[in-house]
Amino acid sequence: MQDPNPLPWGALDRYQAHFIVRMQPYDNVIDYVTKTKLSTKGHFSSKKLLKITWDGTGKLARMLNQDDSLNDLIVKQSIDDATIYIEPTDNAIRIRSKWKNHLDFGITSELFEIYDKIAGHIKKV
Repeated sequence: MQDPNPLPWGALDRYQAHFIVRMQPYDNVIDYVTKTKLSTKGHFSSKKLLKITWDGTGKLARMLNQDDSLNDLIVKQSIDDATIYIEPTDNAIRIRSKWKNHLDFGITSELFEIYDKIAGHIKKV
């Protein structure tokens, strides 16, 4: 039986998909830390994504900024899906986006293609 007066705290329904690229130990952590920087137009629900750039100082950020086909794919996504973080962990590189609730959570084929292209660039660094 469900409690008619649930407590106002507890676990939230927030989810996040992490794509892990296994790597041999890497020399320079800074080469793999980057995230998207979004240029937008409009406000609130009418906000449109105009352009993305990769914000980072390493080799991966430079490589991703040069891939116009990848950046064109990302611009077609929503603001939340276009916000992508890349960060190293133990013997792997993590690709993730923002937290989503249970109704919004999911990976489309376009997002999978974006993450797959990013993983290919990570392997080249």
